[in-house]
Amino acid sequence: MTRHFSTEATAEGTPAVPAAAIGATPDRSALQRVLDRAAAPGGAPGIAVDVRDGHGAWFGSAGVSDTGTGEERGPSERFRIGSTTKAFTAVLVLQLAAEGRLGLDDTVEQWLPGMVAGNGYDGRAITIRQLLNHTSGIFNYGNDAQFFTKGIGAAWFQHRYDSYTPEQLVGIGLATPPSFAPGEAFLYSNTNYFLAALIVEKVTGGTFTEALTQRIVHPLRLTGTYLPGTEPTIRGPHPRHYSTLFASDARPEVHDATEMNQSFAWAAGGVISTTGDLQRFFGALLQGHLLPAEQQQEMFTTVDTTGPVPWIPGTRYGLGVFSWVLPSGVTVWGNAGATYGSWTCAMGSRDGRHLLTSQVNGDWSGLGVFGDVLTTEFGAAGGS
Repeated sequence: MTRHFSTEATAEGTPAVPAAAIGATPDRSALQRVLDRAAAPGGAPGIAVDVRDGHGAWFGSAGVSDTGTGEERGPSERFRIGSTTKAFTAVLVLQLAAEGRLGLDDTVEQWLPGMVAGNGYDGRAITIRQLLNHTSGIFNYGNDAQFFTKGIGAAWFQHRYDSYTPEQLVGIGLATPPSFAPGEAFLYSNTNYFLAALIVEKVTGGTFTEALTQRIVHPLRLTGTYLPGTEPTIRGPHPRHYSTLFASDARPEVHDATEMNQSFAWAAGGVISTTGDLQRFFGALLQGHLLPAEQQQEMFTTVDTTGPVPWIPGTRYGLGVFSWVLPSGVTVWGNAGATYGSWTCAMGSRDGRHLLTSQVNGDWSGLGVFGDVLTTEFGAAGGS
């Protein structure tokens, strides 16, 4: 079950990238075949892809939004974007740096006195930059064994509506000693982005949600993007989010995990958005419309991601964004993320003139399907 269309404008009616329309519109039949394979029996429930380039916009999908009704994927659907949220958080920090209200080399202790201390941690030695590029050494609260167990199988249903404060989750992260001294290596950690968001709140005097809304959502007219807080439902049209709930069975049971309290993800992975909104955001970001040149350069200065726990092969991490060298040799930039029942990937060329955003409404296929999608769309290094 597939659907696709092409247009030179976004759903909001304005071009995402200059619609030069030079030459023939690209043939995306190969990309559609990749989507069909991804949603074949035994694969993802459904997949949606939005592409923007000089020819305009193309939307393709395969599979379904709802396995019960058979409803197809649609271009206006809202979904949980997981760690793609980190790009939004980093932009807010960098905007405040551009305004001279904080410095990337300010320490955590300067802004959050006493919060990061003890158990081998010293907030005086950890900088905001190290939070954003995951070189702080701070443990990821999500990997705490007791916390993680609450999200597996039947326990997830018991805890799906639990609420957490940012301070609680930071405390869980700090309960495990650091893996290395600040700046020595890379270790992906959601705790870093909770601390960064708390600094945003300290600097602005408002909530993180207010900063996100006032500085990014409203200026870019992101009509389907918001941070739900403790609200368990997804507003507006959305696909069901299907999850195996981290079951280790050979043939795990699939559950509907659409409704849940995502306060456990907050500024590290809690945002809800659409493919069109993510295209608009990453287009503006990559094209330099959200940050001055100095902060833009800081954001795209990357570090090695091998670290003590190797991350995605072929990647380097900047400040809330990463580069990914595809098997074809092409390098794309952006972010990706996962949460219960959803994988999201938003990547593009470094100049932001060729963008692809994709979402899968099942959490068992992993990043592999996006690698195939991106490689098919962006071709080989040196190609057209």
